[in-house]
Amino acid sequence: MTQPPPPPPNEPPQGGYGAPTPPPGGGFGAPTPPADQPGYGYPQAPPAPPAQPGQQPGYGYPTQPGQPGQQPGYGYPTQPGQPNPYGQQPPYGQPQQPPYGYQQGMPTQGMSPQGGGKKVSSTTLIVIAAVVAVAMIVGGGIWYVSGDDSGKDDPQNSAAGSTGGGGGGGDAKPAPDGAGKEEAPSNTNSKVLFQLPAPKVKETVAGVNGSWITDKAYVKSGLNEVVGYDLDKGTKLWSVPLPGEVCAATPHVTKDNRTAILFAGPMPAGATYSPCTEVGVIDIDAGELVWQKSVKDGDDRVIFSEITIGGDAVGAGGTRGGAAFDLATGKIRWQPKANAEQCRDVGYAGGEALATVRSCGSVSDPQLSIEYLNPKTGAPISKYKMPAGVDQASIVSTKPLVAAADVGDTAGDGSGVSDFFSIDEKTGKLRARISADAEKYAPRCRDTEGCTKVVVGNGRIYMPTEEHEGGAEGGRTNEIVSFDLATGKVTGDRADAGDRYTMHPIRMDGGNIIAYKYPPYDKGGQVVSIDGGSMKQTLLLENPADRAVRDVATSFTVDSAEFRYADGRLFMATRLMSQEREGYKRYLAIGFGAG
Repeated sequence: MTQPPPPPPNEPPQGGYGAPTPPPGGGFGAPTPPADQPGYGYPQAPPAPPAQPGQQPGYGYPTQPGQPGQQPGYGYPTQPGQPNPYGQQPPYGQPQQPPYGYQQGMPTQGMSPQGGGKKVSSTTLIVIAAVVAVAMIVGGGIWYVSGDDSGKDDPQNSAAGSTGGGGGGGDAKPAPDGAGKEEAPSNTNSKVLFQLPAPKVKETVAGVNGSWITDKAYVKSGLNEVVGYDLDKGTKLWSVPLPGEVCAATPHVTKDNRTAILFAGPMPAGATYSPCTEVGVIDIDAGELVWQKSVKDGDDRVIFSEITIGGDAVGAGGTRGGAAFDLATGKIRWQPKANAEQCRDVGYAGGEALATVRSCGSVSDPQLSIEYLNPKTGAPISKYKMPAGVDQASIVSTKPLVAAADVGDTAGDGSGVSDFFSIDEKTGKLRARISADAEKYAPRCRDTEGCTKVVVGNGRIYMPTEEHEGGAEGGRTNEIVSFDLATGKVTGDRADAGDRYTMHPIRMDGGNIIAYKYPPYDKGGQVVSIDGGSMKQTLLLENPADRAVRDVATSFTVDSAEFRYADGRLFMATRLMSQEREGYKRYLAIGFGAG
């Protein structure tokens, strides 16, 4: 083990967006199926054992009525007459708080409408309540009622007639960043391509960070190795052995298919763990370690915790500061150096450019800044000083430059995000500050370049809303919405997940958003492409509704797993591996492809 033990893999905090609890007897960690169970690649799970006190029900499966403290399965209707377990809201149709989008000028019971001196009659209140109820039913429980809803009932506005919808009209302009490359296959019904069994872990937990897709292979970090697998068969094509676990990996891949990883060195004599000191670049086409470097501070090797590629530089950051290496040769460009202000590069974010979160002062009371760097020298091109009350920050995008932070720990939900900061990378001036109310929106950031469920493109930032009650079928749902990076204002963009689904963005594809939809208990997950101009959805892939497949797939949650989609294939993989419990089957990754 190279780090203090983080939470076990595939066991995210309860209650977060799209963070279902795996069934006690199924899913990731499901009992190994008996030999007579059918279906290659379809792990069969026996019926879940009775829930122990305090256990949550399986993701997407109904709870037994009348059991206190249990939430219904995701996407499963609540029982009539029972209190709504989500936030203890009253049953649908009974008086409740006004929905998001309720205008300030609308009257409420016992109050006068704005600008008027008379109380509203009971008849008027009934009419208003009916209008609001109808609007909620028609909109499927949508919070956001602003924007252009024309075309909402157009069949093409849903994910191939399945579950989704968009907020754009038929006259929407093309996305500023252009058309995407991903197209729907002739058959969008997917099949399991392969599953990678979990490696046996001797320590409490071990890092298996990193997964990538090329036109030749699916590449995944394993236990002390990086392996390339055949895209459709899952057979091993090559392996790069490493002296220790993969502590961190960048999602960025160069045009010639090289990427960067951070890994542990050989175990020192008499030690119980090996620190993360080794920076390396891997050619994921050829399957070889191009170079490996470490940085010394006196007699000790510097320990890092983050890694990225920005421009032609590899940046590694940590609590003692950051270092950068030439991408092609591994030559050190700069390394941590102490100064009077106790400043250090905590971590870097990459892509087309390189930026850093720089911390000055004491660890307990730091002053953070976002700096846009010259990747050759490390000199700041621009600098934005973060507001007081920020002790940790993330960088969502380097071009355009967008940062995130939980200012004054006001988010209150462990997401690490209360605000986004759109910054002019040339001048360091703030373009817009975007408030991401934790009760409305569900992005998540954990380190410098570790933001999930949020993407940047088309001059906008896209993120999911929190789950809320759905439409006529019951269950939970949400939307993907956007904010303008120039003004900070919410736009009219909206893509609806549809009844009993929730969705989050995976990545941008030109001006389109590639998103994954978590399924209800009786459906398979979906990958959709959302047009950045019209917000109309195109179904790219729909996974099998088979329970055993769904149990494994839904165990890979966005907050604890890696989602990769390209060319009609979806791969989900874990970042951490823990010791396997007897009788339970774990998986390193699962892949889906068009049938």
